[in-house]
Amino acid sequence: MIKLGNEAEIVIAHKLMKEAFEEYRCLEVPTSAINEPIDTLRDSFRDGLEKFIICYIDGNPLGSLRFITKDQTLYFSRVSVPPYARGRGIAKSMLSWLEDFAKNEGMHKLQCKVRSSLTHNVRLYQSIGYTVTKEEMVKNPNNFPVSIVVMEKLLEQ
Repeated sequence: MIKLGNEAEIVIAHKLMKEAFEEYRCLEVPTSAINEPIDTLRDSFRDGLEKFIICYIDGNPLGSLRFITKDQTLYFSRVSVPPYARGRGIAKSMLSWLEDFAKNEGMHKLQCKVRSSLTHNVRLYQSIGYTVTKEEMVKNPNNFPVSIVVMEKLLEQ
């Protein structure tokens, strides 16, 4: 079951994110997700700026992702499936759910940013119809430069 998260589930989404992103701790520029305080998600959720979904299988939370909407575009981030839950299609299922949600909300496009060096993540998105629309160097929340690609999928209404 995939559902929009509520305030009580912020702790669950945060835990899933930390577990999923731990593998990126040893990158040359570690991901900021592993040190992101829970208050970042809690505050943006309470302020209505950000939403999240959680995927439950047999009552166990095994995946989450966060998103915002702006100008007919749904931008998602922090797709989180811990290593012990991978290989079951959870990420693809959450992205399919998100696509349906975006269509129902009148959105025309889904967008995400992915580190260029994480080619397996880029390939995952490409396998379900996303295309690279831009490459750029950005500064992560810890102020380190990171090479990323912007990926988009246009939605048929």
